[in-house]
Amino acid sequence: MAIEDSTSLGLLTPSTSLRERVEEAIAAAIVSGQMPAGEVFSAPTLAARFGVSATPVREAMLNLAKRGMVEILRNKGFRVTAVSEDDLRAIVDVRQLLEAPAVRRLSGRLTPTDLAHLRGLAEEIVRGARDADLARYLQADTTFHLTLLKLAGNTRLHDIVADLRAQTRLTGLADLVATEELQASAREHLEMLDLLEAGSADACEDLMVRHIGHVLGWWSGHTEA
Repeated sequence: MAIEDSTSLGLLTPSTSLRERVEEAIAAAIVSGQMPAGEVFSAPTLAARFGVSATPVREAMLNLAKRGMVEILRNKGFRVTAVSEDDLRAIVDVRQLLEAPAVRRLSGRLTPTDLAHLRGLAEEIVRGARDADLARYLQADTTFHLTLLKLAGNTRLHDIVADLRAQTRLTGLADLVATEELQASAREHLEMLDLLEAGSADACEDLMVRHIGHVLGWWSGHTEA
């Protein structure tokens, strides 16, 4: 298992509980393929890895089981669930159909406060890519995309996409650490904000479709989208 101990537990705000911090760090490791599908992990083993007690780890893993990211194996631990390529393609199709039009509707409508908050998240994504910190990159990326959907004003849409992201596996992402591809993807978030601020609805929608499509390209370890 390869989880960046120095960054995994420092992802969220100081008010975030230890259980939440552990949960999101493990979720990032699962999504990025650092904790591979099919492998079994015990709470004590993960607790030792993070330098915490087994209780917050066990609580985090139970929540991840509810999110469909792991399955519980009685008296053994937790097994990371797999997502097939067909499932991944279906997830990408649905996300493109849902997120791109939603973002288009936000074009030219975001307040300066909204834009400033989103820009801070986008810059955090860029820093995560630059510093080869996948956990921080994925956490900021998730928050950025779900914040956009919250601003679109549709809570059901937000919840659906959050669930789809939890089902996604980016097994090729770990190989992209410190590469131009990952940094280019990170910069697309800043480009998206520039387009939203300028009111360029068509260009913003097109960029979102391409951006989500990375999941089927180098993010997933495949060469074609």
